[in-house]
Amino acid sequence: MSTLTHAVDFEKYHGTGNDFIIVDATDSVPDRSAFATTHCDRQRGVGSDSDGPTGADGVLFLDLEDRFSPPRIIMTLLQPDGSVAPICGNGARCAAVWAMDRTDAEAVMIDTQAGTRQATRAEAGITVEMGEPTFDPDRLPLAGDRTEPLVEESVEGLTITAVNTGVPHAVAFVDTIDAVDVESVAPAVRHADVFPAGANVTFAERVDSRREGVPRFRQRSYERGIEGETQACATGSVAIVAAATRLGLIESADTVELSVPGGELQVERADRGGLLLTGAVDHEFDGTVAAVVDD
Repeated sequence: MSTLTHAVDFEKYHGTGNDFIIVDATDSVPDRSAFATTHCDRQRGVGSDSDGPTGADGVLFLDLEDRFSPPRIIMTLLQPDGSVAPICGNGARCAAVWAMDRTDAEAVMIDTQAGTRQATRAEAGITVEMGEPTFDPDRLPLAGDRTEPLVEESVEGLTITAVNTGVPHAVAFVDTIDAVDVESVAPAVRHADVFPAGANVTFAERVDSRREGVPRFRQRSYERGIEGETQACATGSVAIVAAATRLGLIESADTVELSVPGGELQVERADRGGLLLTGAVDHEFDGTVAAVVDD
């Protein structure tokens, strides 16, 4: 049987360097996993035949329901390995801009596998609800019948604290983040037996504050599904704040600044509970690629 394809339009966005291919979910892409694996490839993916950055950290399939007020988006994130991620804070911010540009709305609701999140325009970009982090072993999850949170314990030689911020994170606080060989150290932790579903691995270094009373960290993250270090990881930023608060490294999570390789993020406590993430979003380029219909 011959392979049939059809053209799929996409837009490319990034949130602090964490970049995504956005596809309208009403466009037929029968094999989304294969689509993501093909077009996120950093050597041969989108942009390889143009001046734009090649590949992406994921594909966002977005279904916009603009009959609601505020408008709603059903967001499905496919990662470069073809897996589905429950939520992505940087991806949610990109999705919000995509929807806001189509509706002239200043706020949108985003339905993810980790729950519904509101996103709003802010002076520094887009603010998105990230929910309430949890250290509950069952919700991370952690292996076996463990009943106590994993806090400041050694896993594969790295002292970590495990927290779920929509996806599981192993957070390690280090003295000098530039001295960490992330690509060598993180994979063993990401695949450690204690994490049956795997985990993102996030490193944090406390640095001098830029604003009085506002804690500041430098961050680097290794993400499952991407299987490498990314320019930014929003769920990792939230995980740092949650872990630092639990360990007493900061007094509260009212406002915390995070410096990631791709830019600046801010996490703060929401009035109605949970944490908020704020950061910039940029549109990179648009294009058309092929999707397999039948083979």
